[in-house]
This record gives sequence, C-alpha cells and structure tokens, in this order.
Amino acid sequence: MRTFSLAIAGLALLASNIAAQPANLSAPLPPTLPWHGASEALVATPNDPWITPIEASGFDRTPSYAETRAWLERLVAASPLLRLEVFGHSAQGRELYAIRASKHGSGAKPLLFVQAGIHSGEIDGKDSGMMLLRDIALRGKDRLLDHADLVFVPIFNVDGHERTSPFNRPNQRGPVNQGWRTTAQNLNLNRDYLKADTPEMRAMRTYLNRIQPDLVLDLHVTDGVDYQYDITFAFPGWAGYFAHSPAIGRWLDTRYRPAVTAALAGQGHIPGVYVDALDPRDPDKGIALSPDTPRFSTGYGDLARQPTVLVETHSLKPYRQRVLGTYVLVEESLRLLGAEGASLDQAIATDRASRPATEVMTWKARPTPLYVIPDYKGIAHTLRLSPASGGREISWLGRPVTQRMPVIGKDPDTVVTLPAAWWVPVTKPDVIALLKLHGVEVETLAAPRTITLDMVRLRGPKLKAADEGHVPLVAAAYAHSARSETYPAGSVRVSSNQPLGLLAAAMLEPESPDSLLAWNFYPEILMRTEYMEGYVIAPLAERMLATDPALRAQFKAKLAADPKFAADPDARLGWFYERTPYYDDRFLLYPVGRELKK
Repeated sequence: MRTFSLAIAGLALLASNIAAQPANLSAPLPPTLPWHGASEALVATPNDPWITPIEASGFDRTPSYAETRAWLERLVAASPLLRLEVFGHSAQGRELYAIRASKHGSGAKPLLFVQAGIHSGEIDGKDSGMMLLRDIALRGKDRLLDHADLVFVPIFNVDGHERTSPFNRPNQRGPVNQGWRTTAQNLNLNRDYLKADTPEMRAMRTYLNRIQPDLVLDLHVTDGVDYQYDITFAFPGWAGYFAHSPAIGRWLDTRYRPAVTAALAGQGHIPGVYVDALDPRDPDKGIALSPDTPRFSTGYGDLARQPTVLVETHSLKPYRQRVLGTYVLVEESLRLLGAEGASLDQAIATDRASRPATEVMTWKARPTPLYVIPDYKGIAHTLRLSPASGGREISWLGRPVTQRMPVIGKDPDTVVTLPAAWWVPVTKPDVIALLKLHGVEVETLAAPRTITLDMVRLRGPKLKAADEGHVPLVAAAYAHSARSETYPAGSVRVSSNQPLGLLAAAMLEPESPDSLLAWNFYPEILMRTEYMEGYVIAPLAERMLATDPALRAQFKAKLAADPKFAADPDARLGWFYERTPYYDDRFLLYPVGRELKK
C-alpha cells in the first residue's frame, strides 16, 4: 500500500508541475511566413448574424461538438436547401451526422462527399465547411447546387473531438483547442477503412454504400517538415502513378488537379502535392509518392472505384489561412463536379467494368526518382547539434527557397494472378459480414460443396507489434498447393468478376499486406491442438529412418545445415511428426480457398 501511495503521490506531483509550468511546455514552432490572399474576403463581418463560431473567435477557438451541432441545426432550420442526416453512433454513443445540401426538382446530380475530422485535432475542414454551407444557404452561392449535391460530415471522430486540449498537437499552429487523433477506443479511423473495427467506420461504410458519392474529399492537416505550400493534396493516379482505377486516376490528374490548383492560386494560396519527406531530418533527400493501401481512404477508394482525394493543409500555417484554403478547395470541387460530373461518371463506369488479371500486392524501393519538381517551394533550414537528443536536429529559418526536389516512388514487387473466386467458410461469419458491409457481391451456398482449390499454408508465421487493435501476422512464405475442400452450407463464394473484385482481392488474397489474414482475423490457424508424445514418435521416427532412404537423406541434410535443430530433441521429433498422417493437416492452413481460372 505504501508503494502504491508513493506512486500516486509522484504522479500527482508530476501533474501539478506540468500544470504549474505551462510556459516550459509551449511548443517552439518555426517562424511563420506573412500571408494575405483574396480568400480573406470570405470571412464574415463581425456583425453578420450568421457568423460562424470560428470566425467570431478570430479563428482562434473551434466550436465543441454540441456548439457545432447547435449552429448547424439553426442553419438547417433557416434554409430549405439543407437537411441533417444521422447515420450512426460513436463508441461513446454520440450521433454521427452529415449535412446534405441540394436543390430539389433538378434531377439526378453528381454527389460530392466531404469528410472532416477523421483526425479531430485536424479540424480545418469542419470550420471551412460551416462557412461554405452558410454561404450556399444564405449568401448567394446556392448556384453551386444547380448541377451537383453536397454531403458534408463536420466531425467523423466525434469522441476524439471532445477529448480536447491545447496540448494535443504541439506541431500545429491553432486552433487553441484541438481534438485527439484516435477514437475513444484508441483506434485510428484512417487506418480502419478495410478492417472496419470501429462503430464509426461501420456506420460510415453503410452510409456511403447508400448515398454512392461520385467524389470523396478526406480533409486533414499534415506536419513533418516546413515548406511554403499551405494546402496539399494527393490521390492514386497523381502524375499517372499507382492507380488501380486508372480512368478515375486520369480524371483526377488531368481535370481535378489543374482546376483546384488554379482556384487555390487565384485566391492567394500555395497548393502542391502532398509532402511526405523521406527523411524529416534531411528533407532535401526527396518526397515520397507511394501507392496507398486500403487501410487509408485513398487506397480504399482506389480499389472500390470511388474517386477519393486526400487534402492536407499545413500545420505550421496560421489556422485562418488553412481554413480559407480548405474552403476554396471544397467550393471548387463542388463547382467542378457540377461541370464535369458526366466525364467523371464515365471514368467510374470504365473502371467498374474492368477486370484486371493481376494485382500488385507489395512494392519495393525504386532505384531512381519518378520525376523531379524543378521549382519546389521549400523553406531554408539548418542542422544543429542538440544536447537533448545527442544528434543533429533540423531548425527551420522561415526563409523561402526554391529548389529541385526528387519525387521518390516504388516498383512492383509481389504480383498475384487473381483467381476466378475465393471461398470463405461459414465458420468465419465476421469475414463474411465484412465483405457484405463493403458491398462485395457474394454467393451463399445453400448446400455443402466439395471443390478442388488452391490453398495456402503459412511457413514461418510471426506476430508483429500490436497495431490498431490487432496483433498483425506476417509469414516467411505462403505455400500454395491444390487441395480438395468441403465448404458447408452458409459458406460464400466471392467472384473476382465483379466491380469490387480488386477490393475483394485486397481483403482475401493471402499475400495482400492489408488482407484480413495480415490483420490476423484467423488466429485459430496458428494453434496446434493435437500432439504426439515422445515415447510414441521416437520409435516411429526410427522406423521411418530405417525404411525411407529419401527421408533419411533429408534428415541428415537438415542436421548438417541447422546445428540448433540438431541439438533440440523436441524439434527433431517434431520434424518427423509433421511427416506422419497423424499431424494436424489444418495447422497454419489459411481457410479461404482460391478457385483458379480455367
């Protein structure tokens, strides 16, 4: 009891020291660059009755969940163009809601879906969206709805939004109250698109399957290194690279990117490609342009044939500047979708109709850059020796520089030939339910079926560090072989010949790095449940050695090549056990079968 009391007292003292010395904990951010732009005219005047909470605070304090909801409900009540839709609940029971903006009676129109606050400390999108909705509903911008509809989610991670603190994002300049990155279950929604563990993501997927948006914007705030760009964005297909949906990627690259870039520049902002530095301590090495996996919104959208753009304002820019840049980007996206919706729908239809024979599962380092940005807008920096870290740390000097910046990509590594179908046993109802949640078409067996399939056994499986509520799995090898399997009634056949065939492959192919196998949805296959005692297997092994020359040669080679194995009696007997008919033939066997194409 005394030790426990001392520990509690120590924690209390630490907490009081933190509270008493906030000046010592204030984050020393790099200098800001002066900025003024035409988009500043978007800010409401102080006497405007519809000034948003963020404008009223001078872009200092973002409204709480309750304040945001109350302001939006008042706006919805004032305009026939808006309605509020509840589409689910968070882990702590808060309502997830969206604001739909549309003009009725004008026929079917393309739909822009804008999602803010998936990382709720990165909340620029919420405040910019409230301003834009106000201007659409009451300030003359309703023309944006003549040819397109808008659905806006102000806060996706609602529980994290309410875990607010001025200390949540030390590398971000405003607002003073910032939400938390993860949910109340400590899960990152922007790693949950494929596995859909959270009630928030399951509700979102159900909602998106119902409304079927033509274009998705996922609004964030990025950090890592300093540069002049105040708003960056990215999508699969940028500069022609890494798109599983190539027609959608071309539309985004040739129509969306130029229009949004021009609109932002015209309003005084500095747009660019999303900056992911290869080395934050040496940003001159280059920035990464990599294929996204389906744990992320853009990687998921690429496989699901749902055009998705990642938007990242820059955390070191003032909050006012970031919010206004986001406003301009969303407004231009809505305008462009109204003007170009037919061409985007054609691109979506083209990709949904395609049936690729292969899919890249893993990628490897590329020896040369993809391309070079000749006029990259960087910030001058220097390296200094830090007595705290003992190493050289970067210091940003707040001085603009223009430089050549290599863009580093990857080359395909593991490429799989897609099967005709995957077979999922009824014993995995969670996997079947997840396939259905994502809209993947499945054929449910009414009676047992026996079929010869390509099955995979794991070789040398290892568990990785805990990640997003799972302990992921990786294998040294995935051994394929033909096997006759009986699938009971209630099992499902998942054809690859469907619009979401690539999404199904990402979920079910064993080599997929974001597969349900990789997320360890099948932990039961890692457990062997029957054994063979030494007093039985030892004499049996001796008989096998005496009667099987080929096996005897294999055993001798194993002893010579692996001294650790040779010195381990249990490992030696286990080697023989694996080669007997008594061994559990389902141990390490992935239960999802692959029906090969004829």
